[in-house]
Amino acid sequence: MDFYKKAMEYKQTLINIRRDFHREPELGFEEHKTSQKIKKYLENMGIEYESVARTGIKAVIKGRGSKTIALRADMDALPIEEKAQHQYKSEIPGKMHACGHDAHMAILLGAAMILKSMEKELKGNVVLLFEPAEETVGGARFMVEEGVLENPHVDAVIGLHVDESLQCGTIGLKSGAAYAASNPFSVKIRGKGSHGAHPEMGIDPITISCNVINALQTMISRETSPTEPAVLTIGAIHGGTAENIIPDEVEFKGTMRTMSSKHRQFLKSRFMEIVEGVSASMRGSAEINMIDGYPSVHNDDIMLEFSRETALELIDSDKIIDLKNPSMGVESFAYFSMERPSVYYFLGCGNKEKGIIHPAHNSMFDVDEDCLTLGAALQALLAYKYLNDK
Repeated sequence: MDFYKKAMEYKQTLINIRRDFHREPELGFEEHKTSQKIKKYLENMGIEYESVARTGIKAVIKGRGSKTIALRADMDALPIEEKAQHQYKSEIPGKMHACGHDAHMAILLGAAMILKSMEKELKGNVVLLFEPAEETVGGARFMVEEGVLENPHVDAVIGLHVDESLQCGTIGLKSGAAYAASNPFSVKIRGKGSHGAHPEMGIDPITISCNVINALQTMISRETSPTEPAVLTIGAIHGGTAENIIPDEVEFKGTMRTMSSKHRQFLKSRFMEIVEGVSASMRGSAEINMIDGYPSVHNDDIMLEFSRETALELIDSDKIIDLKNPSMGVESFAYFSMERPSVYYFLGCGNKEKGIIHPAHNSMFDVDEDCLTLGAALQALLAYKYLNDK
């Protein structure tokens, strides 16, 4: 079968599906209408499904054999007011598919259409995973806990993300670590309030916070190798009520991003030592709340090369771009990649001639909808070849 030609037969259908999702975006674990729409598409195709992780869905296309490949798409939107004025603009105030999850769902449904049409040729099963709350708490974690990778036993997982920095018609592959692990944190620095005219009578938490924040940055500049990706960002700081009052407390919040588990643990430990040590040296105290966010996404070497070889059946080699650097963003696909050999690749959706240049999480974000057919064709072909040829 010519998978791209088959996908082109569904092109307008996929565009309509994507635009329908785009008009009615829903946030994490609120994807009730989105979930119902997906279930309706699955029912029309005769594909069995079940609800998982509250608003998520697991569906199975059953072939002949026990070998199983899973394809994943995320479902949720972002709390962003869309500023673009196209005909499929979000109809929900303050909510927008600004990260391409509408395209991801359309692509997975397109792949399902292709694979369902050749179900009897499949030497195994294809599990379709529609993940809720990727942008918030990571629905993948809940899906794994609820056993979506069993019954049937999933042998490998494939995911993709549209990328406006890549021209439509191309894909990007990253060996090893593709996304960072995250550690969101909040810190309360406690001192002793006093009159601004008499700082000697208090313990200034603002001064302490400034020193703590500066010292934390040396973890990256002086305690991390230049070849080891890491970043620490303070995104918010709050304290005080008036210009002549030294407050009792200052709070700041931020995020730390790392690639390896070893480096993640080292920086977490140093973070605690620096915050507590600097605060104590300046007669203050600190309350630290740091959580382990998403793990790092690591691509399996064998799955990555399999994806490259398969993609060459659809696009020329110059359309397959080897990405040199990982993203310091995070991706809940990590929970799947920790459980099974996986590959997560990037699907070009940018097009300067069409004005599709705005980054994800931007109020003007959009995708070149020509990427939908390539995405559906490649996902379907990857599943087919994994089951039949690999």
